[in-house]
This record gives sequence, structure tokens and C-alpha cells, in this order.
Amino acid sequence: MNIDLKEMTQLAPIFRELFKGYHLSRSEPEPYAQLSNMQDQYRALFKALGFELVCDPRGFYYFVPEQMGAQVNKTAQRLALFTFILVEHLADQGRDPLAVLDGGSLGRDELPALLDKYRDLFLQAEVTTQEELEEKVIRRLTQLGFAEDSNGVYRFLPPMHRFLDVCLSVQQDRDLAASLHSSDLPLPAPELIAEDESEDDIILIEEATEESEEAALARAIAEEKELEA
Repeated sequence: MNIDLKEMTQLAPIFRELFKGYHLSRSEPEPYAQLSNMQDQYRALFKALGFELVCDPRGFYYFVPEQMGAQVNKTAQRLALFTFILVEHLADQGRDPLAVLDGGSLGRDELPALLDKYRDLFLQAEVTTQEELEEKVIRRLTQLGFAEDSNGVYRFLPPMHRFLDVCLSVQQDRDLAASLHSSDLPLPAPELIAEDESEDDIILIEEATEESEEAALARAIAEEKELEA
């Protein structure tokens, strides 16, 4: 495939965001538009340079870190647990969880009641106060492209489907089909386990990396030029 780096005018911001674990969706109009229009070229370029670009048909892009070099961190586990809690909480309120987590929103004023109702589960994630909930969960959701914070209203973005997929997978694994007929049985949430024992489907790239995104991008472009020579 012929790859013209000059046409990739959004290469630097795209690589910078993907490299740090961000999920690019329509909330970033220009990078998202170019990724959509040049999806095959970007995927081929990143593959040649050792990065796997996932192009989810539901409208978002992200890098899959190398399994040997990535740690399944508590951040991923916290975000997955938070998604489980939200699914049950919204269902209890008669709200459609999918409608909320797929483009809907949650108000900051709902967090205290949520924290109080599921305090035992949040303790698993080392979250005991609203400040910790906002810092360890909400802020990470926004930093990684799963949600946007608009003056205390948290709007969920398409990448949330990654956690919804995990919810569905666990639901199927635990054979919940029968229990869903009983409104008295809550949706079981996963317990947080030690990082070296985890087999979570979602692995998030750690913020701290040995190589900065600027250095990695410079190296990637240099290697691509060598391939063209």
C-alpha cells in the first residue's frame, strides 16, 4: 500500500492521543475525520511501526498495547466496575443503561447517592469519597476518551461500548439469563483482583511510558522513511 505522509496532516495529534491510551471518537472532529477517511493507510502505517490500531465500527479508534509490555492496571478494573455499578443503578431507576452509556449523560449531583448506595463495591476500587470517585474514575474516563465533562454533566462517548461489552460477557459467563426474570436479583459486579492475576479483556496503556509520544512519533516517521527508501 502506498502511504503518503504528506497527506496525513493529522498524524501528530492522532499518534499523540492514541499513544497515551486515548480513544479517538467524534468528540475530536478533525483527527476522527482523517482516521475515518484514511483508515487503511493509518492502520498499515501503525502496523509497520509496531502499533495495532483498532477501528471499532461503532465509531472509535484506539491502540492495543503489546501484551508483554502492558500491565493490566487498576484503572481498567475501576472503570469496568464503575460501568457495572452504573448499569444496575440506572436499571433500578427505570432508565435504559444503554441509552445513558451510549451518548447519554450523568450529572455530578448524582454521584453522592451512587457512592452511598454502592459503598461496599467502591471500597474494592479504593474509592471512599466523592473526591476519590471523581479523581480515580471520572477523571480517568475523560482522560482516556470514554466521557466528556461539561460543567459537571458527564456525557458518555462511543468508547464506553468497550466496558459495556465486558458487562455483557460477564453476564453471559455467569448464566444470568434465568436470573434476569427476577427483579430481586441484582446484576453481579466483578471483584477487583491482583494485577498479575487479572485476565480482563480491557488493557489500558499506562500514562507513564519510557518513551515520550514526541520521541515515539519522530522514531516512527524516521523508520517509515527508511522503509520507503
